[in-house]
Amino acid sequence: MLATSTSVFSRSSGLRATHPQKVVVIGDSCVYGFGDPEAGGWVERLRRLSMSPGSSGAVFYNLGVRGDRVQQVRARLDQEFRYRGEIRNRLPDLMILSVGINDSARIGRPLGRNYTEFAEFEHTIWALLTQARQLCPVLFVGMTPVNEAAMPFSKVLYYGHAEQWRYKEATRLACHRLNIPYLDLLDQWLGRGHQWYCDRLASDGLHPNSLGYQALLQDVTNWDAFQAAVDLSQP
Repeated sequence: MLATSTSVFSRSSGLRATHPQKVVVIGDSCVYGFGDPEAGGWVERLRRLSMSPGSSGAVFYNLGVRGDRVQQVRARLDQEFRYRGEIRNRLPDLMILSVGINDSARIGRPLGRNYTEFAEFEHTIWALLTQARQLCPVLFVGMTPVNEAAMPFSKVLYYGHAEQWRYKEATRLACHRLNIPYLDLLDQWLGRGHQWYCDRLASDGLHPNSLGYQALLQDVTNWDAFQAAVDLSQP
C-alpha cells in the first residue's frame, strides 16, 4: 500500500510508536549544509535537537551529498533508506527530499545546455518521488534562489532564476500529483526581496550562508506540513 501525505498527518495525531521517530533527509549540498561553518546547515541544526539524553523527539539523518542531481539521489535512495533502521531493524518513519538545483544549471555559458536536460529531469523526478512514496511518507523542500551576479559557479556552471523556476515547477507539479507536500522556498525567498536573499547567500552565490540556513530552518519548521509530520518534542 502506498504511503501518502495523509499517513504523515495521521501519524502525528494518533498513537505514537514507542521508538523515536526517524527522519531521513536526502538531497544535495544544501541538505549537507555546505556554506554554514557555524552550525552545519538546517538539517544539522535539527539533528542536534535529538542529541540530548532523554530526548523523545525525532532523530534526523543527514544524507546530503554535494553536487548530487536527481539521478544520483534516485540511485542511492533505497539503500540509504533501508540502512537507517537504527532500532530493532525498524525502517525510517519519514523522508524529506531536497534536490534539483544542480540539474537546472547551464554548462559553460549562460545559454548552454542544462546539466540535466529538462525532459530527463521530469521523468527522473517523477520516478524518484514515486519510489520514495512507496517507502514511507514524504515531504519535499524546494530550492533557494541563487545570486545570479555571482555566476558562474566553479567557473563553469551558470545558475539562474528562470531555469530554477522551470525545474522547481516540474517538481512542485509532480509532488502535487502524488500528494506529497512541497515547500516552495524559491518563491518565498524571491518574494522577500533581492537584498534579503543575497544577504543570506554565501560568496559563491549558490549556497546559503549561516544566516541563510537559519532562515531556511525557520521556514521548514514553520511549515504546516512539517509541523504535522515531525515530532520535535524535547525533554
